[in-house]
Amino acid sequence: MSPTLLVLAAGMGSRYGGLKQIDPVGPSGETVLDYAVFDALRAGFGRVVFVIRRDFEAVFREQIGAKYAGRIAVDYVFQAPDALPAGFALPAGREKPWGTGHAVWCAREAVHEPFAVINADDFYGADSFAQLAKFLTSPVASPRGFDPMSGHRTPRTMAAQFAMVGFTMANTLSEHGAVARGLCATGPGGLLESITEQPGILAADVGAKKKFSGQETVSMNCWGFTPALFAGLDRQLHEFLAARGTDLKAEFYLPAAVSEMIARHEAAVRVLPTGSAWFGVTYREDKPRVMAAIAELVRTGNYPAQLF
Repeated sequence: MSPTLLVLAAGMGSRYGGLKQIDPVGPSGETVLDYAVFDALRAGFGRVVFVIRRDFEAVFREQIGAKYAGRIAVDYVFQAPDALPAGFALPAGREKPWGTGHAVWCAREAVHEPFAVINADDFYGADSFAQLAKFLTSPVASPRGFDPMSGHRTPRTMAAQFAMVGFTMANTLSEHGAVARGLCATGPGGLLESITEQPGILAADVGAKKKFSGQETVSMNCWGFTPALFAGLDRQLHEFLAARGTDLKAEFYLPAAVSEMIARHEAAVRVLPTGSAWFGVTYREDKPRVMAAIAELVRTGNYPAQLF
């Protein structure tokens, strides 16, 4: 079964100042998202599912989804603040969605096969998708009664097997402002132990004798999952809403949810280090650098001058 690519595209990019998912960065008007779909296609993915908001559905379908017609199956899932489990209601004054964990939870009825999760506005590189496709089409399950975190026999049932592409922090920063990154702790066998969200990282914070060395492994929301993820997300979303559902700014983040599944021995997550270049358009001032980097990849034959 070919894996599916689940793209988190519901954010408008408030710091960027517009719908950056449809902003051209390639030589023939390609978006960052076009390169992700192109890389996924050549890695063997068979379907793409976009998590979007209904208020920009028409423009997204016309300017993004339509160009993939006949090349890959395309479906849509909608993330809305009032899309909540039974028994929970949207608190008065809440306008924004509930975060990346909630976005993936919204796709639970649309995805029934192994799948990757990415952000719509990040360039992950061909190697990231190739590694995820290999992992998702060759799952290796832990034997029942074996705890992949401790390496000891245990009466617990078999943990779900997931993967995360790990990037080097120094290669993920912006020169134009602070970014948040998920710092990853890994254990024996390259298994992820936890992710700690670190906000406010500046390029000036990274280097010798500074706050960060720059060689830390960080999560950029580039994941490989099986549908077993949805049961864990559902449990945690219920717990999150029960505890923080009246907080108008609280968000249910995917990395935190995965970390909690690891802590509960519900999942084992293999870190897949990549040499792929990562480019992000966090701020509008980042765009020229991204355009130049993609132009160089086209010049060196990594991508055609026109993708679709």
